[in-house]
Amino acid sequence: MRRPVTLIALTALAVAGCSNGGKPTAGPSTVPSSSVPTTEETTPSPTQTPTHTPTPTPSCVDQKLKSLTLREQAAQLIMTGINAGGMTAAQRTVVEGQKSGSILLVGSGGSLAHTRTAMATVTDAATVKGIRPLIAADQEGGQIQRLKGSGFDRMPAATVQGEWSAGKLTAKAQQWGKQLKEAGVNVDLAPVADVVPESLKDQNAPIGKLDREFGNTPEKVGPAVRAFVQGMNQAGVATSVKHFPGLGRVRGNTDFAAGVVDTTTVRGDADLKPFADGIAAGTSMVMISTATYTKIDPDNRAVFSPTVIQGMVRGDLGWRGVVITDDVGAAAEVASIPAGQRATRFVAAGGDIVINAKSALTEPMVDALVARAKQDPSFATKLTGSVRRVLTLKQDHGLVSCG
Repeated sequence: MRRPVTLIALTALAVAGCSNGGKPTAGPSTVPSSSVPTTEETTPSPTQTPTHTPTPTPSCVDQKLKSLTLREQAAQLIMTGINAGGMTAAQRTVVEGQKSGSILLVGSGGSLAHTRTAMATVTDAATVKGIRPLIAADQEGGQIQRLKGSGFDRMPAATVQGEWSAGKLTAKAQQWGKQLKEAGVNVDLAPVADVVPESLKDQNAPIGKLDREFGNTPEKVGPAVRAFVQGMNQAGVATSVKHFPGLGRVRGNTDFAAGVVDTTTVRGDADLKPFADGIAAGTSMVMISTATYTKIDPDNRAVFSPTVIQGMVRGDLGWRGVVITDDVGAAAEVASIPAGQRATRFVAAGGDIVINAKSALTEPMVDALVARAKQDPSFATKLTGSVRRVLTLKQDHGLVSCG
């Protein structure tokens, strides 16, 4: 039996304890009447000289956004996949030529020292006008750990991490995050906030079969999500709670199968609470699943659904930061959709960063974003808003140089 919760309750969970730019904020507070200036206080008398209001100095993000060409802006929204051990010649050509805003490490990497050297090269190749790239790895633990050579701790599976105390998990996540930071990786595409019901674990290919879940109830998963996010934050590494609105009830893995459908999850579902917990803990991004949720939006995969992104993530959960796709480059779920449309449909639905594991698809994705922005002013406005959110996240992590 499902345990629906109200959208108001989810929003309240999301905004608890959050007040910075990328996080949700509460509604306008009531201002005491004594603090409201009277007409006499605000209107200069005939003997007073009205003061001049100086023009606000553009913020660093505003300056950088204005300096970027449309194509450079579009490239900020693509996370290009490269080998975790370092770029191939073909990948380097893409990253340097397109100036990809973010990098995804795929495959297995080497030692921490080797990774640090390789990521310095990647950063040089992708930097544009003082804006450095986000460099991301799937560093969850267990079977999902890209970087595990010398210098990187072997991380246990999430099913093990979920049995630890919150304090222990936070301390461990901080330690793992420090290793990523030292290696030049500034984003961990974790933690998994999906809830896998105990009865479905063996049938749930993307999460349960791989032991990627912290537990089988939202009450078990939520505290672990919080602890993991807080530890990574303390290390200065950005995180992404995933895969909204959850892959815990599907059977197929969207990386390897098409037509993956969740016929159970509803808007306001109790199992969405760990995502709100991650937001409250200070996650940097919310990742959207490529599955279809028939009781939420039967006509669109979640990554292309305004109902999911605008209605639920930005509306119900109050999230104002970066929204990122699950992979739409190599994933079988979206293989039938032209690459450019994968990017434009996501941004049109309200999303920001497009994960593209196939570096060769970067240019057609950027081309499509640019073409649609030139043709459609409303889409151009959305693209600019997305770039602003990405640059704000980068500034928060010291990746934007202003002078």
